[in-house]
Amino acid sequence: MAAIMKVSPFKWIFIGASAFLSLLIFVFPLFAAATYSFRGEAGKGRSLANYRWLLEQDGFYPNLFASLKLAAIAGILTLLLMVPTMVFLNLKAQRFKPLIDFLCILPLIIPVVSLAIGAQVAMPEVIQNSEYELVFFFVIIALPYTYRAIDTSLQTVQLKTLVEASRSLGASWFATILRVIVPAIRSGILGALFLAFALGIGEYTITSLLHWETFPTWTVVAAQQNILGAIAISVFSFIGAIALLTLISLLSRRGTKRESLESENEGALS
Repeated sequence: MAAIMKVSPFKWIFIGASAFLSLLIFVFPLFAAATYSFRGEAGKGRSLANYRWLLEQDGFYPNLFASLKLAAIAGILTLLLMVPTMVFLNLKAQRFKPLIDFLCILPLIIPVVSLAIGAQVAMPEVIQNSEYELVFFFVIIALPYTYRAIDTSLQTVQLKTLVEASRSLGASWFATILRVIVPAIRSGILGALFLAFALGIGEYTITSLLHWETFPTWTVVAAQQNILGAIAISVFSFIGAIALLTLISLLSRRGTKRESLESENEGALS
């Protein structure tokens, strides 16, 4: 209580203003959208008619599952590419980090139209004729964020010490990365996975330019048929994203708690 009383009044004003702005910008619009989404026919009463309409629309489940599948593959591919690359970069190629930093920022600079059309032409025809070409674009557009998430986690651990200890005990590079480094940077890996997944499942521009149909492109067409249904789609998508973020956060905390308990047990035994 004494610590709370010592807080400066200006700090309380700042906290109160931040909370008010959060309510004004974030909570109130979401609450209003959710309220409208539960309106009945002709905008009267309260019902789940708009959500039933959403679930009964042709293409809802196929396109949702397609987006989830492509985004999940993009997240896994991102980790398979980035984790070993970032470990090597931080161990043996520090002089190339400025160059890699610049290259990873390029997806934010290059126009999406140029990226989609130019990169598609460079792909093999087998990939161009498959929806799985979107996976590679999802990996590219998530690169600035996933790179930073993994790099920040690697900076917080003694990477060189961990690798030398693991290698001196006879572990291979694959075992070192999988059993030593990955648990040590679990939070960064989960963050990168979520970022790649979220950007992939919500990507509209590239998907539309390449004429593939996923959940974001489907929602644009479906929303034109029912204005209240369009609001229900927005609320459904937002709640789904929040649920996914919460799940990943819980998994990250569970993993961190388990690792700390194991460390305490090892210390007690030693």
